[in-house]
Amino acid sequence: MIHSLLLPGLGRVHAESEGTGPAVVFVHADFVDGRMWDGVRARLPGYRTVAYDKLGYGRSEPVSGPVVRRRELAAVIDALGLGAVHLVGCSNGGQQALDYALEHPERTLSLTLINASPSGWSPQGEPPAPLLEMFSAVQRGEVQAASELQLRIWFDGPDRDASGYADELVRSRKLAGEMNRIFVERGTFFLSEAAPAEPLDPPAIARLGEVKTPTLVIDGRLDWSENRRASALLAAIPGARSVEVDAAHVPPLEDPAGVAELLKTAFESRQS
Repeated sequence: MIHSLLLPGLGRVHAESEGTGPAVVFVHADFVDGRMWDGVRARLPGYRTVAYDKLGYGRSEPVSGPVVRRRELAAVIDALGLGAVHLVGCSNGGQQALDYALEHPERTLSLTLINASPSGWSPQGEPPAPLLEMFSAVQRGEVQAASELQLRIWFDGPDRDASGYADELVRSRKLAGEMNRIFVERGTFFLSEAAPAEPLDPPAIARLGEVKTPTLVIDGRLDWSENRRASALLAAIPGARSVEVDAAHVPPLEDPAGVAELLKTAFESRQS
């Protein structure tokens, strides 16, 4: 089912839900949109799965300024009439899911963080060279170049050459590019994400010991080293289970079947 949700004080968000059973809400990475979860959601019978495009992304309205993403997530959950939910987030989507879980522990059945970092975390050392190239391309208005550099960073990772991909991975990368181009053309990062509004205070990095929600941390072996360091930090959440997968920054696009199996195990352990 397709939903067009008017979130009070925020804007209109595109969301999709299907199935029946315990609710699972997916929060996408900040270079794509809710379609990154399609292959995973199709493999989760017995659950009501929900994916949405954050404001400024995909089929949702553009933004004109910063958005408090954890409140956007809360507004989507409320607008769909959901109670307690399983939360699954990738990259910054995981960060936003963790912030929500800290504010609403009673409404979070489980938490899955895929190549995520806690709010308040900062990378160390020099940023990846393609990231600086990407910012320069954006400033020059070179949308195609900026989008391709985004894919090199967030889809390929530091050690893979896209020219050697198998057909299925080529298709996944193409879809990521289609999603990413919308984000780049709209300038969403610089409008909304570069300086987040009303960050969680204190941030999640100082509150990991407070997390009582059953947590799964998925760490892409082919991701950038600083992203992996962030995953290692999240693995210190009390009782968290950490799993390494053979993927880069967006395992749900690379191996939706594998991610779905990990999620089923996490959800079932919460119900047992």
